[in-house]
Amino acid sequence: MGGKGVKFLIVLLIILIIVAGGSLAYKIYQDKNKPTSINDVAEEQVQGEKEIKIFNGKDRPIAVMLDNHKDAWPQAGLNDAYMVYEIVVEGGETRLMACFKGVDLDKIGSVRSARHYFLDYAMENDAIYAHFGWSPKAEKDISRYTINNINGIEESTDVFWRVNDKAAPHNAVTSTKALLASARSKGYRTTSTEESVLHYVPDEVNLEEGQEALSVTIPHSNSHTVKYEYDETTKRYIRYARDVKQIDWETEENITTKNIIIVKCDNHDLKDTENKGRQDLENYGKDPFEGYYITNGKAIKIQCIKTARDEKTIYKDLDGHVIDVNDGNTFVQICPTDAEIEIEGAEEAEDEVETTPTVKATTKTKTNN
Repeated sequence: MGGKGVKFLIVLLIILIIVAGGSLAYKIYQDKNKPTSINDVAEEQVQGEKEIKIFNGKDRPIAVMLDNHKDAWPQAGLNDAYMVYEIVVEGGETRLMACFKGVDLDKIGSVRSARHYFLDYAMENDAIYAHFGWSPKAEKDISRYTINNINGIEESTDVFWRVNDKAAPHNAVTSTKALLASARSKGYRTTSTEESVLHYVPDEVNLEEGQEALSVTIPHSNSHTVKYEYDETTKRYIRYARDVKQIDWETEENITTKNIIIVKCDNHDLKDTENKGRQDLENYGKDPFEGYYITNGKAIKIQCIKTARDEKTIYKDLDGHVIDVNDGNTFVQICPTDAEIEIEGAEEAEDEVETTPTVKATTKTKTNN
């Protein structure tokens, strides 16, 4: 064999050695990283299949206006809403807008009339808006923004009906099935591919750097204060309004929430044709609004950005990152900028018990006449 043939064999041998070495290294890497048991395989599959439960599927949300006057308590359906917005209305009262998606409820109520600024949050959720009556500005804005709405005053008793265990106007109720039937009859879209307003994540969010938040008190006005108490066993907050524990109308279970978001923006008297002291809300613009995100016994300060009425609110931490939100229901509490929010940990709660038996909010609703 000539010199050229020997050189060729040497080069071929080197190539074969390199290929064999590479194959062996890859096999060792695979063996090192593969699951060591059937349980490990199952765990990897579960991790890969995690999905958000609270906001899932293609059902279009339905946003229902709920009465929050004491004569309307208890309400039905709050625990089944993925988000509930609470905002002040005339007289220092508040109303709630409960957003439902992919649930089947026989009773939701008590349903009350529309206020125009709740439309902003119905739009950002791509929701069909259900109400029983409206204020003059709400009626005008529903037309202006072509809101898909269902008005109880215009519907038959198959869609909204009154019950006997409460007095009017606090006794109008509906159901998801009735609302969907009405929506279809009006030609409204009942599916949605819109993403959720909140950035939900499947893994638990614990806000390690946050302050302890075992008790949260939120004054909406002189006459209405909301309080949440943290239950460490369930990792949920129990809701109180005006020192009364809130329960469900049908099940009598406590009203609870996984997440609380507080947004601070001012309201003022609105001059409309009826002059009933209805409110306007300064809830969008270029500058972020201050707020808090509260979950799992901890709270962080956040900035809330809503650039237009029909744009989604973006919730960011103080470093400018969109916050991760626990997969669970959320109460969004929109209160005045001068509201004296009380967020207490175990130490503060103990001190308070020793000094004062109840928490009293002194914040006044800010008005600009």
